[in-house]
Amino acid sequence: MEGGVHTMGRYARLLEGAEAIEIKATVPRKQIRTALARYGLTQKNDEERFIYFFDTPRLDLLKAGIIARARRIVGDEHDSTIKFRPVDAAKVAKKWRKYRDFKIEADASEKSIVKSASFSMPVAKGLIKRVVAGENGIAALFTEEQEAFLAEMAGSVPDLAKLSILGPLMAQRWDFEDPACPWPITAELWTRADRATLMEVSVKAPAIQAAAVMAGFMAFLGEVGAERDAKQQAKTYWALDHYAGRLRSKAASRARLRGKPKR
Repeated sequence: MEGGVHTMGRYARLLEGAEAIEIKATVPRKQIRTALARYGLTQKNDEERFIYFFDTPRLDLLKAGIIARARRIVGDEHDSTIKFRPVDAAKVAKKWRKYRDFKIEADASEKSIVKSASFSMPVAKGLIKRVVAGENGIAALFTEEQEAFLAEMAGSVPDLAKLSILGPLMAQRWDFEDPACPWPITAELWTRADRATLMEVSVKAPAIQAAAVMAGFMAFLGEVGAERDAKQQAKTYWALDHYAGRLRSKAASRARLRGKPKR
């Protein structure tokens, strides 16, 4: 009992200020097809999304713990998000909590628990496509409130006009249940432009249930024979680094061409 109390106390400290905890595990690529087949996850029953990130070719925002993105959800509401990770929840002003889609959550894996603060707002249909086509600037995707949140948390507002569009990343999402797992399961399969894929499975619960859900979900993965990816790849970095790398390669090629002597 003492061990359980100690564990709960440790989680309480790590999750202080967070409303929910999301436990994530990356499925190794060799097991993705098996996982999809096991639960009947196909293009016929998925929620399809196209995700765009906004950063510099050197990923300066991501390195500073800032994620700026927009999601075009097929058949549903589109949105944009400003996210900071990691954060000290005690230093995030309470005024932001009045917004419906503002949240402080704890993202957990076997190796760590990190709190994040994110602020999402709806985006008019068609606007994301216009921004990608260059008809509107990136700033059009974010509200004044989101920019104020960005400024307060970052200390200044990055010049959104100077950011690059990284994407689109195709994402398929499924919500399903397994009798052996007490919590609803979410699976996301991300596909980059080079056709590389990454699959993540997760469960979400109130922060007060952290100890139970952490142990229970990891035990469930073991029981169904799912190997967790030892690297615990972060989806966001995996995606952004690919698209940013392509921009850096193009810039390097242009620089080499400019440096060639004229004939």
